[in-house]
Amino acid sequence: MGSTRRQAAAKAAAAPGPAAGSADQGPYFDPERFGPEEVAAFRAYILAEYRAAPRSFPWRETRDPWAILVSEVMLQQTQTDRVVPKYLAFLKAFPGPAELAAAPLAELLALWSGLGYNRRALALKRAAEVVAARPGRALPEDEAGLLELPGVGPYTARAVLAFAFDRPSVFIETNIRSVFLHHFFPGAEGIGDARLEPLVRASLDAGDPRTWYYALMDRGVAIKKRHGNPNKRSAHHATQSRFEDSHRRIRGAALRLLGERGRITRDELAADLPFARERVERAADELVAEGFASERDGTLFIGE
Repeated sequence: MGSTRRQAAAKAAAAPGPAAGSADQGPYFDPERFGPEEVAAFRAYILAEYRAAPRSFPWRETRDPWAILVSEVMLQQTQTDRVVPKYLAFLKAFPGPAELAAAPLAELLALWSGLGYNRRALALKRAAEVVAARPGRALPEDEAGLLELPGVGPYTARAVLAFAFDRPSVFIETNIRSVFLHHFFPGAEGIGDARLEPLVRASLDAGDPRTWYYALMDRGVAIKKRHGNPNKRSAHHATQSRFEDSHRRIRGAALRLLGERGRITRDELAADLPFARERVERAADELVAEGFASERDGTLFIGE
């Protein structure tokens, strides 16, 4: 496979247009010669693949900015099959930012349970509070305004702009990165997003960015299934530590126990969790500092 990719890369460098890969791999393109003809060929290939077998998700069936923001926050570091039922239940409970802003934190965390990374839930509630206080209770329609919302970074802001407002914003996530690494840098190692972004920008369909990004994401999933994960060749690739022994697991366990009981002493928390006392104490300190819980006389409370 490595030899095949190197040969394909050499052909791409020597030819003005896309290099022919196998039918399964798709064409390769020279990033230095990615002009209008190559853009058209690349788009045609990606869109044809997408239209042959588009993936279906509930967040692709809406243009509601709130629903799309919720999906983007949930999809951060969480697989789509885990997100779908949580997304549907979440929007049933909190169909708009006003409903989430008024909800008790315990109710939110109970609904969020199973998605992990609970900081996202708290940030989303704080963002809802900001939006609920805006005229019309509507999300901002510009990147600067979206970036002012708690927990919203450049990727999330630009994704909301593309998927909710059809704005031709430029962003990269794991599946999009896979596509450009596979089709433009076969076999190359340590490729940073700074080299990919001009290609993403050049190929962007300004008339229909929403469909284009869905097509790129679906192609990225297909590439990973057929050829392995190209992101391992990215300069940004990092291997996650084992969840079972991670601080995140301890925080999650502490927050789950607190949510079940409503209040718990630090001694009870340390006694009921199978982790070292100092690690549980650190988790408790963080939950209080971040606003997940309050504390009085050594007792932690949620939603009080």
